[in-house]
Amino acid sequence: MMFHGREPEEKGTSSQNPDENSENQLNDVQDFIFLNCHGLHLYALEDSQCYSSLKICILSKNFIIDMSPLKNCTQLIKLDLHSNQIRIVPDGTFWSAMKQLKLLYLHDNSFVKLKNVCSLSACPNLIALTLYDCPVSLKKGYRHVIVNSIWSLKILDNFVVSDEEIIENWELPERFKTLSKHLFCDITPVLVKGSNYEKELFQMNYVISKINRVVAHNSPVVILQRWIRGHLTRRLWKKNYLKLLQRKILSDKVRKVLKKDEEKAIVKEEQKLNEENEEEKPSMPEDKALWYSRLGPFPYAASNQWRKQDVHI
Repeated sequence: MMFHGREPEEKGTSSQNPDENSENQLNDVQDFIFLNCHGLHLYALEDSQCYSSLKICILSKNFIIDMSPLKNCTQLIKLDLHSNQIRIVPDGTFWSAMKQLKLLYLHDNSFVKLKNVCSLSACPNLIALTLYDCPVSLKKGYRHVIVNSIWSLKILDNFVVSDEEIIENWELPERFKTLSKHLFCDITPVLVKGSNYEKELFQMNYVISKINRVVAHNSPVVILQRWIRGHLTRRLWKKNYLKLLQRKILSDKVRKVLKKDEEKAIVKEEQKLNEENEEEKPSMPEDKALWYSRLGPFPYAASNQWRKQDVHI
């Protein structure tokens, strides 16, 4: 038997209160999350062995007849009871409490009544179920009844549930038909030596991902839903993109207009400054201006001669 969880603390000295020791032991018991009792020739389960904190429980290849002691294990996500001698499946109240259970292995047991097995429909999140090699699996319409009873079920006995089994009077191509080779997915539990909670959790997630991959590629309903979601997403993205593009174009136009207005304002200011500078320059007398214009291209020399003439006179 293998337990996996928080390691118990060291026992206290003789001076420690016995009530405290009992409380510590209870806390340690509540921390167990993994139980592996594969092939230990167990004949019965006791309530003391079924801890409420268990998440993965492996009790395969034993001689167990009654699985009702597991009613306290409401945190289970995987339960493996294959290759036992169980004859009766517990009622709906037992399974309705297991809201996190996803994988359930019950193949190679002694279930006979189909109505009794349908009580599994109370398990709200059950994804995978195995019941092959049981007397009930030989009954006519067994697969149709189980599939349409457990709505959350994606795979039964290593074959993914086809849309043809759920939707009445819908004829599909060979690829999508019930028990098609394309819908096969091996979910047989593989017990690894030295297995622990982390390894089993990884294997469980791997199995679920395999199931989802097969469903995504071989379910016409899922394929249509994916196409419609993609179309709506692209359409919405296109609308948003066009809105952003329009905003960008408008903002560019506004920038250009503002740029032109700024350039015009700058030119006007420069013109005003030039006009003000010209007004501030000192004006030349009119007679001298006429005199310089008559002298020609050498105004400075002419001015000197004019000064000398004035002096000489």
